[in-house]
Amino acid sequence: MTKPKLFIPGPVDVAPETYSAMAGPAIGHRGADFEELYASIQPGIRQVVGTSRPVFFSTSSAWGVMEGCIRNLVKSKVLNLCCGAFSDKWFGVAESCGKNAEKIQVEWGQPIDPEVVREKLSEGGFDTVTLVHNETSTGVLNPLKEIAEVVKSFDDVLLVVDTVSSLSAMPIDFDLMGIDVLLAGVQKAIALPPGLAVFVTSEAAQERASSVHDRGYYFDFCEFAKNDEKNNTPSTPSIPHLYALKERTDAMLNEGLEARYVRHAQNNAMVHSWGEKHGFQLLPPEGYRSLSLSCFVTPENLDQSGWIKSVREKYHLLINGGYGKIKGKTFRISNMGNETSATMQQLLDALDAELPAHLS
Repeated sequence: MTKPKLFIPGPVDVAPETYSAMAGPAIGHRGADFEELYASIQPGIRQVVGTSRPVFFSTSSAWGVMEGCIRNLVKSKVLNLCCGAFSDKWFGVAESCGKNAEKIQVEWGQPIDPEVVREKLSEGGFDTVTLVHNETSTGVLNPLKEIAEVVKSFDDVLLVVDTVSSLSAMPIDFDLMGIDVLLAGVQKAIALPPGLAVFVTSEAAQERASSVHDRGYYFDFCEFAKNDEKNNTPSTPSIPHLYALKERTDAMLNEGLEARYVRHAQNNAMVHSWGEKHGFQLLPPEGYRSLSLSCFVTPENLDQSGWIKSVREKYHLLINGGYGKIKGKTFRISNMGNETSATMQQLLDALDAELPAHLS
């Protein structure tokens, strides 16, 4: 059976050039060849993140680093900002690590209100805040800049941000915003196969980690920083992923980051216009909608699973039928990574062709 091209919210389609890069030669990860590879990635990925600080590479999913943030940074109490499947899960992870955790919970599809964050932090006792910037399960784009400003107004409170489905799809300036940890998996907007996470830490985050004695080893921020000084990683890295990351960051810079952001915004607008034509309602409110994916409410008269199946079987293109507790009640279309107006139009034409047969 022909495997479909993925327009799901991750993993996304991977370019042939990226697969070719992954076939680079085997090298020892404690030698000069690897140190040269590691160092060669830094200038490009730092531009993507918007930082002058080292960007660390973790052979894991983003969840490894997300749990690592809890273990490295939380000494007293963490505030988890919850608005969907992945931000909600972060609260559960904090509790499973034995940390004192509280949450601000909003309805799925709604954004986090910065003023509610201010009110909660004013109660005192918190030292860490977690935020999912672009909640992939609902298509909500949270107001990162405003939330960061609120968190930074409280002394000794660190802000950890998951940018898994927004990094490289839109500008995010780590240094300018005053974020303390920014993390992402590479299988979404960066458009690599799953298996690698990238993250950057502030000086304050490193200082906090150095004072936490049960932070573990594999995701120990201090170990990452110590090894980075030697252009290396604490544990055996996935070298093929790093070859691929070098190829993609070079491609991003060749395209131009601003041009890349415009491309994502234009592709996203195409999907929104298509949905409006059919009367499909976006789940998030206007002003808080992702630029890398679209989450639509499923109409009652649409056989969603049959529609998605027919597009997959006839056109070998795949969208997603919702996630978590809104699975089947929503559908999601990704426009992130390497997609162009031409590839997005191909998808929308296929969806249009099969739609009438699945409406009652």
